[in-house]
Amino acid sequence: MTLAPFFDAPIYIQLHASTAALALILGPFVILRTARDRLHKVGGYIWVLAMFVVAVSSFWITEFGLIGPFSPIHLLSAFTLWSLWAGMRYAFAGRMDLHRRVFQNLYWRGLVIAGLFNFLPGRALNRSVLPDRADAGWLVIGFGMTLILGDMALRHRRAISLERNAKFALEKPAPLV
Repeated sequence: MTLAPFFDAPIYIQLHASTAALALILGPFVILRTARDRLHKVGGYIWVLAMFVVAVSSFWITEFGLIGPFSPIHLLSAFTLWSLWAGMRYAFAGRMDLHRRVFQNLYWRGLVIAGLFNFLPGRALNRSVLPDRADAGWLVIGFGMTLILGDMALRHRRAISLERNAKFALEKPAPLV
């Protein structure tokens, strides 16, 4: 592992990567925390600020542009900015169920999945972590996506099972004769 590709990168990539790492590390402490106390609020504001910087700084990363300087990842950045606004709006309105759902989805689908794609061969993270085996980045992406999709499938099955059990509990029992 070498940090040379990180330090050789332009300042906006260093800012983008640093704040993404902060958001990635801070996320579980804020998003998965059961107590919604002062620590959650302070950590949450720091996480939102870090995600804002990640999204905004991505607009300067134009090396992979498909339409002029823009690439599909910039759509994710715009979606991230919208999600940050929506998540905070829900919190201020007292809609904690929607606040939680928006930010958990943003963490897992926006930050973690996008972070996995930084292991594509040629990217700075790939060159830092896998300097001698750039193609191994595909294994990292595949393994990470398998874990995420597996978790999503298990959560979906659990939700269906809970829904069935709730429906079964509401049905009238047959009279005993």
